[in-house]
Amino acid sequence: MKICVFCSANEQIDPDFFVMTEELGKWAADNGHSIVYGGVNQGLMECVAKAAKTAGGRTIGIVPTKVEETGRTSDYVEIEIPCDNLTDRKQLMMDQSDVFIALPGGIGTLDEVFTVAASATIGYHHKPLILYNMKGFWNKLIEFLDDLQSKGMIRGEWRQYIKTADSLEEISQLI
Repeated sequence: MKICVFCSANEQIDPDFFVMTEELGKWAADNGHSIVYGGVNQGLMECVAKAAKTAGGRTIGIVPTKVEETGRTSDYVEIEIPCDNLTDRKQLMMDQSDVFIALPGGIGTLDEVFTVAASATIGYHHKPLILYNMKGFWNKLIEFLDDLQSKGMIRGEWRQYIKTADSLEEISQLI
């Protein structure tokens, strides 16, 4: 299975996130899964790719030209799929992947999560999307989604489109 990982490209974040991300990359490789990711050589993106590649897994980097121009493409990208911009990147990630896992991240990660979720609500795909709630990172977003749900702002139940997992074991059960 191809697992798309959305995550931070920042270095100055909780070190536990790196440990848990490394475990995810190794687990994916050990179970024969490929990692699809943004192809950047920083933060959790680099961490998950290095862990997967080191454990013998395959990595597929969807790399925007801006990343290439600035020399930030990861050395752990096995298959590189270039793209023009972030919109193309998200579409290629959706096309290339069977499941999506969102690790801690910022604006870009949120953009990716909601693009995938919105696409599912309309019926463009039926692929699982999981928020990996490392150390409660996604708790506020989960509360916000619950609030939107209670106000009638989400058709159906948001948990139909976005699952949550607090551990690698829970992720394994969801996929």
